[in-house]
Amino acid sequence: MITASCPRLLADIGGTNARFAWQKGSGTALTEVAGYLCAEHESLEAAIRHYLKQHQKDWPKACAIGIANPILGDAVQMTNHSWSFSIAALKGNLRLEQLKVINDFTALALALPLLQATDLHSIGNGVAVAHAPLAVLGPGTGLGVSGLLLSGASHFVSITGEGGHVSLAADNDYEAAVIDFLAQRFGHASAERALSGPGLVNLYEAACSISEQPSLPLSTVEIIQRARQDSDACCSMAIQLFCSFLGSVAGNLALTLGARGGVYLGGGMPPRLLAELQRSSFRERFIAKGRFRAYLDAIPTFVIDATVSPALLGAGRALD
Repeated sequence: MITASCPRLLADIGGTNARFAWQKGSGTALTEVAGYLCAEHESLEAAIRHYLKQHQKDWPKACAIGIANPILGDAVQMTNHSWSFSIAALKGNLRLEQLKVINDFTALALALPLLQATDLHSIGNGVAVAHAPLAVLGPGTGLGVSGLLLSGASHFVSITGEGGHVSLAADNDYEAAVIDFLAQRFGHASAERALSGPGLVNLYEAACSISEQPSLPLSTVEIIQRARQDSDACCSMAIQLFCSFLGSVAGNLALTLGARGGVYLGGGMPPRLLAELQRSSFRERFIAKGRFRAYLDAIPTFVIDATVSPALLGAGRALD
């Protein structure tokens, strides 16, 4: 029988990294936090077995997994990685009494009320309205989007969706040319095609194409480094585009959800680009919505920069 005191295994699975933690019971601190490259393991089950063996853990009765993928039924095929599995088969193979599989940004949304001030960096002004909806989006290997609504006195409901695949919109002629480049390459210029690690590479290549310069086979890290060294105008433009597009998409999400409790930027990219975001047009683009400028200017925006993935805590809350 599963009780609040039963140990549980928690997982946050992205397109690049698989993070795990052990929790002795509901609401307790996370221990044995570990992360692995997804590419190092042939399957999610193999990664879980490796974690349990490495940390000398018995089989848990319960497990919660936040994974970068829509959960539409028993079969899961990751969007940005090769792993696929059956939820029922995974539960049986691991001898679990309870297995909860949710979207990774649904898990992150559940963790928002648990974040500490030290986990956050503010960008711009704004004051959170108590009990108002919260929004979260995060560029990493892909672009995750979710929100959190208060239901009743103390119960939160997270939103599960695929907002990272909404259509990207331009604010000027140059951005329209960038979107045209993305549409020609991918068929659909989604927000994720620009706002992710691979998306930054796409923006760099678009900037090169527009300026009629040859592009180099640069990684995300190399683009950031060259932009900071001010040694490559196309790399610098890619960073500017990334911050501007992110501000616009975040502002759209805030309006859609009425997220007067705050908008949070998660994923791996925002902490890495914190300095660039703070001095960029991100906040101006966030609030530049015509008649609703004042409405958005009152909403705070934060970059999540936590030592341990908050989505692990959110996965734990999904079991409660």
